[in-house]
Amino acid sequence: MRRRQFITLLSGAVATWPFATHAQRQSNEIPLVGVLLARGKREGRGCLPSGFQSGSSRRRSGRRAVHSARTRFANEQYELFNSMAADLIARKVDILVAVSPPAAMAVKRTGTSIPVVFIIHPDPVGSRLVDSLAHPGGNITGLSNLVLELSAKRLELFKEAIPKLSRIGLLVNPRDPEISRRAIDEMAAAAGTLNLSTLVAEAHTPNQLDPAFVTLANGHPDGVVTMLDSMFNNERKKIAALALEHRLPTMVHTGEMVKDGGFISYGADFADLFRRAADYVDLILKGARPSDLPVQQPTKFELAINLKTAKLLGLHVTPTLLARADKVIE
Repeated sequence: MRRRQFITLLSGAVATWPFATHAQRQSNEIPLVGVLLARGKREGRGCLPSGFQSGSSRRRSGRRAVHSARTRFANEQYELFNSMAADLIARKVDILVAVSPPAAMAVKRTGTSIPVVFIIHPDPVGSRLVDSLAHPGGNITGLSNLVLELSAKRLELFKEAIPKLSRIGLLVNPRDPEISRRAIDEMAAAAGTLNLSTLVAEAHTPNQLDPAFVTLANGHPDGVVTMLDSMFNNERKKIAALALEHRLPTMVHTGEMVKDGGFISYGADFADLFRRAADYVDLILKGARPSDLPVQQPTKFELAINLKTAKLLGLHVTPTLLARADKVIE
């Protein structure tokens, strides 16, 4: 997919109507949307914009969509979000879309009054991004992904897939210490209920993935769970290759990672989250206040299994588990 196509798809989320504008713009001007992505430009071309596209297409009902968007790609350098957010605000965008927790927190730190919609945040209340899920307050709202609350379910499915599972490795990016700490605690608590012991390995950057997997392999786990992180998603092929090299089955956090070699995943349907975020962008551009729009949580979940990876690792996936899978890679 070319960059122009990607921007068109993502900005399709902000299909607008000529008179639905932010106070900063005249009624005859096209609303401008600023988008912050953790991914790089190349990776960003495939970043779930289809949810935005189908969401906006559903609402257009034959109308010609008029929109303009400015997208900034951080390429996993989260420190760039501060300047990128400031730049978009200086360009007087009408709304900001923050895809990932670091992007949302960078916008929050600016103190801007511009409406903000965040997507894929595991703990917006605990991070003090919003006051509460029901009443976010201020100018920020969006969609959580419940990844922390899904820890127990992910481990239950992992153990069902690998009955001998007794020790798991946790692959974590600690660049957001508060979220990563809670993620580790939630997973450790869930592991305890299943009589599983845990081992933690950290990787801040792609270059740290190799030593992280050496650490994991030296701890002799029966499998590895990756915590939600955009860098891990970007490096999904490398993670899959390292896991195979060290003979470690993985419970990854997106179906996208399973498609590229991860063993199994369970989590929110990200495409659906993007579609619903598109609805929020639409409502706000038409005059709704973010403080009146509660933070939404996932309603659709996806179980994905890669049978090719299972075969390479010598794993047998039961017909019962396969029947429950939403996606099976063969």
